[in-house]
Parts: sequence; structure tokens; C-alpha cells
Amino acid sequence: MQISELEIAGLKLIIPRRFDDRRGYLSEVYNARTVKDAGIEDHFVQDNVSVSVHAGTIRGLHFQAEPHAQAKLVRVARGRIFDVAVDLRRSSPTYGRHVTLELSRENWAQLYVPSGFAHGFCTLEPDTEVIYKASNFYAPQAEGGVLWSDPDLAIDWPVKAADAILSDKDSRLPLLANTDIAF
Repeated sequence: MQISELEIAGLKLIIPRRFDDRRGYLSEVYNARTVKDAGIEDHFVQDNVSVSVHAGTIRGLHFQAEPHAQAKLVRVARGRIFDVAVDLRRSSPTYGRHVTLELSRENWAQLYVPSGFAHGFCTLEPDTEVIYKASNFYAPQAEGGVLWSDPDLAIDWPVKAADAILSDKDSRLPLLANTDIAF
């Protein structure tokens, strides 16, 4: 498993080894000892799966506030996504900045998103399946988010606003400047 730090402290790119042969492949996608040795101390308690039927589906930007904050380990089982993590840690020198990368079944990469970040993605192919581990249980009272198209974030999404497919809830999320965040 190859683990590297990304340009915002705390975010990590994880690329598990994959052994391909004529039958398919085998891969160890998570190993608690290996990720701990790389500085990831979170204990994951919940696995989630989202399947998006259409390319251009946006999910996010989501977070859970303290004391229910979640770290996430995100990977794609089928399809491709444009993945985004936004630093919401007010004391961080990179507050409000983001990292984007493509996760896909082909590149087999995973993104570790520590608590204190908003996370979201845009599907780049139909029938995309995203699997992620969470370090805390879902707590609806702690749920929060930032509008995906917030101009202050200046995220270069791969879909035009008119073509984006969002839930009603995600389309009404506040701008970062109007978000009361407890990180």
C-alpha cells in the first residue's frame, strides 16, 4: 500500500496494491496497521455506499460537526469521480482551500479525509459506485455542508451548474462565509 501526503496537511492519497490475473484481481484495500503507521489514527466504525445513476451527479460538500465529526476513507468500486476535500479547520493556514483528484476503479486510489474537512464529489461516468469508511456514526443533528458552487471556493468542477444533478438538500447548502463551523 502506497500512502502519500497531499498539498493540504492531513489529506492522504492511498493506493493499495492490486494483483491482476486472468481471473480478475485481488487487493487489500484497508489495513489498520498500515494506515496507523502512516499517521492515520482513526478507528472506522461505519461503511457507506453511494451509487449515482448519471454522470454529473454531485454529492456534497458534506461534513459532521464536533463532537460527531467524521474522518472518511473514500474509494471508487465502479466508475470515476472528481473528488473534493475543503479545509474547514479555522486555525489552519489552508482554511477554505481545497484539493481535487480523480478516483476511479482503474487508478484504484483512495482519499483519506480527516475530520475538519467538507467532502464531496461529482460522478464522471454513469452508474458510479463510491464506498467510504467513516470514523464516527451518522448523526443528523451534526450534519452540515457548504454549497458545491460557492464562488469563494473557486472549485473547477467538471460539470456546468445547469447540468449538475443534485439533491434538493445539497442545492440549498450555505456558502462557506455563512456556515457556522465548529472545527
